[in-house]
Amino acid sequence: MTNNITLVLGGARSGKSSYAEKLATESGLPVTYIATAQVFDDEFKTRVQHHKDRRPASWTLVEEPHRLAQTLTRLAKANHCLIVDCLTVWLAQWICDDCSPPRDSSWQLEREAFLTLLPTLTETIILVSNEVGMGIVPLGEINRQFQDEQGRLNQAVAEIANSAVFIAAGLPLKLKG
Repeated sequence: MTNNITLVLGGARSGKSSYAEKLATESGLPVTYIATAQVFDDEFKTRVQHHKDRRPASWTLVEEPHRLAQTLTRLAKANHCLIVDCLTVWLAQWICDDCSPPRDSSWQLEREAFLTLLPTLTETIILVSNEVGMGIVPLGEINRQFQDEQGRLNQAVAEIANSAVFIAAGLPLKLKG
């Protein structure tokens, strides 16, 4: 059995999460939604609640901000759909000390574990990620590190994925597959 991995890219508020959820619904499979966000303020709590409110009650929610490969390994099962929303927040929480990344690992190790695992999975997997490389090079070292790492991660995932879709204004543009 081959993998069925879709990468859904877009900017902030582009509709990428809604599109990923539509793909999951159309798969006809049971869905597990892996949320990578940690909530640190009321505004973000409202955003997260908006996402929760629009998802079907039958979907399983797993919250995992750091150990994505380990979580995918644990949840992977035949005839199932996994959504990861989103790779951008996952990266941010690894490189931002305020997000309390585990000290027994690192972004580089977790990224490598994820990219090594991904092509071995045979489930339907939908990965949501922000395209952050369409603007200027940001000021500040951490901001440039984030933009560079996100761009490299998106490229690596797109290479592995069977299909990739870019979302702008809620409209999909097929990039691959």
